[in-house]
Amino acid sequence: MEIAVFSDIHGNYAALGECAEYAFARGIRTYIFLGDYLGEFPYPQKTMEMVYAMREKYHCFFIRGNKEDYWINRRYHDCEWENGNLTVGAMKYCYANLTERDIGFFESLPVSKEIKFEGMPAILACHGSPARNNEKMLPDDGKTNRRMEECACNYILCGHTHLQCAIAHGGKVAWNPGSIGVSLHSGGKAQLMILRPNKPEWSMPDWSMPDWACEFVSLDYDKERIMEEMRESGLEEAAPYWTQVTKHLMLTGEVSQGSVLAKAMALCEREEEKCNWYDTPDKYWERAIAELGI
Repeated sequence: MEIAVFSDIHGNYAALGECAEYAFARGIRTYIFLGDYLGEFPYPQKTMEMVYAMREKYHCFFIRGNKEDYWINRRYHDCEWENGNLTVGAMKYCYANLTERDIGFFESLPVSKEIKFEGMPAILACHGSPARNNEKMLPDDGKTNRRMEECACNYILCGHTHLQCAIAHGGKVAWNPGSIGVSLHSGGKAQLMILRPNKPEWSMPDWSMPDWACEFVSLDYDKERIMEEMRESGLEEAAPYWTQVTKHLMLTGEVSQGSVLAKAMALCEREEEKCNWYDTPDKYWERAIAELGI
């Protein structure tokens, strides 16, 4: 039995397609999705069509990410970014392409779920942490250790950080498959994880535990097509700065959108004392992008 774990697609349907084809070729029929299905890429409906097709054909578990909360809250006008500037252009573009079916699907998803396979110990699947879907689980971090101690399961699957890694603490392990759409420190690859029951003959000391073992996978995909579609879809015009950072991250695996936004906000606050993240003025985005070498 092998299980494929996907996280943080962010609307990159080309990367999702590559990862799915890899898993299909291995004969995998069980999939765990850890959330953040849409975000920064053109034609979000293409990603959703692929997700729905896999749900129909395979045994799939779906978790709600923090991105899904953005779309759900926007549906009910319960969000501060609704009238923001170009900083949230990608979010507005994505939301405009969602259907009632999509929002209903996101609303149906749990923030975390204990998953049990016959004869194997349970796995806790979440997006951020077992407590919150926007909380990061990072290596060598006291808060992460506490979350792991609080969790009833010895095996945790988490995403959100876009960092492919294994975190061991107190006889437990948290595995992060990395990001399919915009992975960090990956050389620009799409990332996933294969989970399977452990066997004594396998030598995977860094990533295996007594019951479950994992294999981290990184794959290349057609980035030129995605960049062309960013232009033709209108996404680049709707979100010029965010798209510029996304392209750089997609190609190199370095410098996240969040870090650029934080830099732009720090520049803004230094000169204007106050800065709303969703309304960060263009000039600070331009300076942040230049200072970070993007």
